[in-house]
Amino acid sequence: MLEVTGGHEMHLLLCLCDEGFSVHRASGKQVKSFIRSYGNEAKTDVIDARSLARYAQERHASLSLFNPPGQHACQLFELAQRRKDLKQMLVAEKNRLQGPRVNGIKKSIETIIEALKTEIQEITTEMNKLIDEDKDLKEKQRVLMTVPGIGQIIANDLLILIPELGNLDRREIASLVGVAPIAHDSGQMKGYRYTGHGRVGIKPMLFLAAMSARNSNSSLRIFYESLIGRGKKKMVALTALMRKIIVIANARLKEITVA
Repeated sequence: MLEVTGGHEMHLLLCLCDEGFSVHRASGKQVKSFIRSYGNEAKTDVIDARSLARYAQERHASLSLFNPPGQHACQLFELAQRRKDLKQMLVAEKNRLQGPRVNGIKKSIETIIEALKTEIQEITTEMNKLIDEDKDLKEKQRVLMTVPGIGQIIANDLLILIPELGNLDRREIASLVGVAPIAHDSGQMKGYRYTGHGRVGIKPMLFLAAMSARNSNSSLRIFYESLIGRGKKKMVALTALMRKIIVIANARLKEITVA
């Protein structure tokens, strides 16, 4: 078992799976809560390692195993991370373009923007090529794209960044991506429901999928409009739509896994 470290754990996960080891990708938040349950507030590498081992020993029977997303998993993951970095750089350069009055600087920024767009497109093309070469991933991509709001790019990112998709139940997948409502009740007090952070990078793409789905001619649009009609705030309705999309995607992938 190993802990999530912002994506850096992926290489070790894939190597261990290639060697035939069964591995669990632990939630950092759950592990921290486990450590605190023993009254330990200190943090060192030794303490963390021992706590992870103890967590695995006590919880191993109920922990889900990591399943690599395909034969090109490592390449796809690195390409997805690189594309995310380039997109962030592109946003920064577009913001900078609004400022300079000197034509030379403006032209420099425009040159960088075009170069970034080209790089992003080349990486996207390479990712599509790798997925096309993997029959399992290609079929999963096709199934995900049947969900309103999910296009090819979002489908690819979901496959790469959530290899557990299709292997968890509806509550587990909603909690993993950070769209599960968290209760805050005590006695007769009914607190405001909120959602957790979830795996890094997933909620922004689900938000885009929800924005697309609410404008589509589908049952998801009807679902969104019914929430608005009942007085829900737009952001609350969009979050519910995000949860609906990932739950449907998970269920459809589970169907082909079982089949």
